[in-house]
Amino acid sequence: MTSRLRPSLARRNFLGVALAAGTAALSARSYARVIGANDRIRVGFIGTGGMGMSHIDECLKIREADNLDLVAACDCWKSRAEAAAARIGGAAFTDYRRVLDGDVDYVTIATPEHWHARMTLDALDAGKAVYCEKPLTHSIPEAQAVAAKVKATGLPLQVGVQAMSDDSYRSAAEAIRDGLLGRVVQAQIEYVRRYDKEGPWRNPEITDATPRPADLDWDAWLGSAPKIDWNPRHYFEWRNYSRYSGGICTDLFIHRITRIMKACDLMYPRRVVGMGGIWQWPDGRDLPDNFEMICEYPRGMTVYVLGTMSNRVGIDHVIRGYRGTMEFTPTGWTARNKDGEVLAEHVKKGGEDAALHHTNLHNHLRHGEPLNCPVELGLAGVVAVNMANESWRTSRVMGWDAEKGAMAPADTLALSHVPDPAPTP
Repeated sequence: MTSRLRPSLARRNFLGVALAAGTAALSARSYARVIGANDRIRVGFIGTGGMGMSHIDECLKIREADNLDLVAACDCWKSRAEAAAARIGGAAFTDYRRVLDGDVDYVTIATPEHWHARMTLDALDAGKAVYCEKPLTHSIPEAQAVAAKVKATGLPLQVGVQAMSDDSYRSAAEAIRDGLLGRVVQAQIEYVRRYDKEGPWRNPEITDATPRPADLDWDAWLGSAPKIDWNPRHYFEWRNYSRYSGGICTDLFIHRITRIMKACDLMYPRRVVGMGGIWQWPDGRDLPDNFEMICEYPRGMTVYVLGTMSNRVGIDHVIRGYRGTMEFTPTGWTARNKDGEVLAEHVKKGGEDAALHHTNLHNHLRHGEPLNCPVELGLAGVVAVNMANESWRTSRVMGWDAEKGAMAPADTLALSHVPDPAPTP
């Protein structure tokens, strides 16, 4: 593969030679070293809707401090792409491949979920680093393909679970590994909201008669999804439809369960159950409006995630162990023993902040700083939430077939009930 990275600087000339010789030979760390601390990082944006514009705004805030050049914006709605390009002072495109053909170091992908995999794979093939919004992909096989491509190319990929730039979860993992809580057996967390009468992700200004914008390429937006005539509900409210999204699980739960996965060193669950339904807004959506999931992990613990969209009263975010309980708070975490005595505390640095998450990627490119949400963590999150959705759809507990790298009904698998080694009580 020949490099498309900008060759104007001596350091980047080296990268061009290395990539021309074979991108797979270049590790993520060696890629990081060839962008110097004073070199400007050039960024392209694919998808300039609400989330995409949020990323643009965050990058504008740190443009000078992080020495960024925001060079291109792309959206299949031409007017939207042009408005974003005007905001950054860059070029506007309606075909994302034009961004990949250009002089950018990384692209930010903020599109509906069903486009994440294709755009990410194409970006990596073009020699670009990637910041991909959560979830990493729409399906498990897609996430596995992306992880394999990252490994083959050695290019960096930051998954947009921005809470991973809150150091609470890394410090929690260190404390748990050191035995602070004893044997960890359970965790709970939530993402709750109370929507107005329109329901989750509905826009009261959109009706069935809302016309297609004249300069929106509807077929391009559909991509690999089933071809249908213009449907304003599907375009503007896509999170309600399984052909484009996983709904509560993939849009919200991925933020929460990734926190617990990082804190407890979890990867693929052993079994997952998802329960809920379209209980309050039977308005044509095919994804639940209220949902819960329980994941059982091989180390011998369960993780419960609550997701009511009809009531915003939450539950404590806690990890329970034999020796103590860790509670996450707005300022960090506190661990207490069974008598309520404080065992340890952590005051967090950072937070759920897209600017910090981008800066982490910039520091990785320049200095090799570890990514806060690398592809492996993104893949494991996709596995958990997709298993939960499949459990809800099929009314079966889903299991993880480690040999095949695929989910299957748990009662069809010979799953061990012996937990992996873990800290002793």
